[in-house]
Amino acid sequence: MAYPPRRTSSARDKAEALFKSATTKPAAPTETPRKTVIPPGKESVTLRIDNDVLAHFQDDGPGWQDRINKALRKAAGLD
Repeated sequence: MAYPPRRTSSARDKAEALFKSATTKPAAPTETPRKTVIPPGKESVTLRIDNDVLAHFQDDGPGWQDRINKALRKAAGLD
């Protein structure tokens, strides 16, 4: 009984493999979603305040949330 001829890599097979590797999009690296970092001891809340009060604290630029927090601590007798 005759054995079928062994298949050897042909030029066509090599070309197809090269083409496939060049045109196949590599798998995107799996990154874990970044979580929002909240400083320890603080909590994100929604607060409704009057527009003029908000404008007063925002007039001095960045850090207005810290200034509101400081004023609230003072009003609550915590500072």
